[in-house]
Amino acid sequence: MLINENNTQSIIFHIIELRKSLLRCIMTVLIIFCILLYFANDIYNIIAMPLISYMPSGTNMLAINITSPFIVPIKLTFFISLIIAIPIIIYQIWVFIAPGLYTNERNVLIPIIIIGTSLFYLGLFVAYFIILPMSSKFFIHTAPKQITVATDIANYLDFVINLFISFGIAFETPIIIVLLCWTGLTNCSSLKKQRPYILIILLIIATLLTPPDIFSQILLTTLMYCLFEFGILFSSYFLKKNIIVTK
Repeated sequence: MLINENNTQSIIFHIIELRKSLLRCIMTVLIIFCILLYFANDIYNIIAMPLISYMPSGTNMLAINITSPFIVPIKLTFFISLIIAIPIIIYQIWVFIAPGLYTNERNVLIPIIIIGTSLFYLGLFVAYFIILPMSSKFFIHTAPKQITVATDIANYLDFVINLFISFGIAFETPIIIVLLCWTGLTNCSSLKKQRPYILIILLIIATLLTPPDIFSQILLTTLMYCLFEFGILFSSYFLKKNIIVTK
């Protein structure tokens, strides 16, 4: 009975701590959202700038639905709030799971979390400053002369969000490799032997994520392959430490 009571108390304690962490994450996002809400239209203008800069003179973006001018900037602001809150959300997750980890596991996961978060933001940076302008230029310049390009603001936002998420995840390639090697699902030697096949897979992924122009596809493939090689080096570094599961 004592063991069951202790287990019940432990479960209740973890549920309470999980609830606190979730509430902190939600409150963080809401606070950031409330701060940025006043600048919602300005934020959308910044995100739309790569497209607007390549649009023909005298044309503007369109709002097909009557609610779009109000809803779309708010939707974007909430998405940006989530992105800004990612470090705090990760910290709250870490606070919740850290007590149950071994010391060496903590020593490995801390740099993985820091580097993984940095790579995610780097992916967003590349998507906005490199890929989005390329995409906008490509789609506008390839339109028939009789067609006036005037993109709907809601469709453009969906395109940007998908692009940001895709690149953010794609730049997590080194972290994925480290975790696969750490869990024993693969190893560095096997990955090195599979380089030609992985390069083809990365090229296919880049083709799906970028507009159909060869320059942006080669650029993303090169970036992802460099991240792949970095992941192998990163994995080798940790595997040399001979991680032992001890407190």
